[in-house]
Amino acid sequence: MATTNLPEVWMRGPVEAVPALLQPVAHALLQAREEVNELASNITPGMLWQRPAGVASIAFHLQHMKGVIDRLFTYAQGKSLSTEQLAYLQQEGKEPAEPVTIDELVKVLNSQVDTAMAALKTMDETTLPAYRGVGRKQLPSTVLGLLFHAAEHTMRHLGQLLVTVKVLRDNVGRSGLE
Repeated sequence: MATTNLPEVWMRGPVEAVPALLQPVAHALLQAREEVNELASNITPGMLWQRPAGVASIAFHLQHMKGVIDRLFTYAQGKSLSTEQLAYLQQEGKEPAEPVTIDELVKVLNSQVDTAMAALKTMDETTLPAYRGVGRKQLPSTVLGLLFHAAEHTMRHLGQLLVTVKVLRDNVGRSGLE
């Protein structure tokens, strides 16, 4: 669904069932998902793993956005990362033996955003200032800090993704990426 004529997600009002203090997190994650979905049609298979000027690939950004949301929401729930999450982290940005498509990467990201939205809808705002340790070192954060960082970090990588796609699109034809 093309959303180019719609205002940004944050200007469409509250996301149903998401607590008021978590609306910015929901808005950012939904905005990122929309922009990634719109951008996907401009990404050819040859562009997916390219690293123009040594920057991160399109595939890395999509994998990393999914992974960051998953990991930070896990910490926000007071849990440690699973073996599967740690393995996923180790594989971010590495081209798999079996080819992966842009549609597959976007589908995985969309699913993670759906999972995050479901989690936001069940959160009690009174727990937002609660301490949460991050990683093996248990670095200090809070539930709100982790959720906000999941949204902020996702948007940061969306911005980098947009630039990478533009650079690669501008080079199509000259470099045979199609």
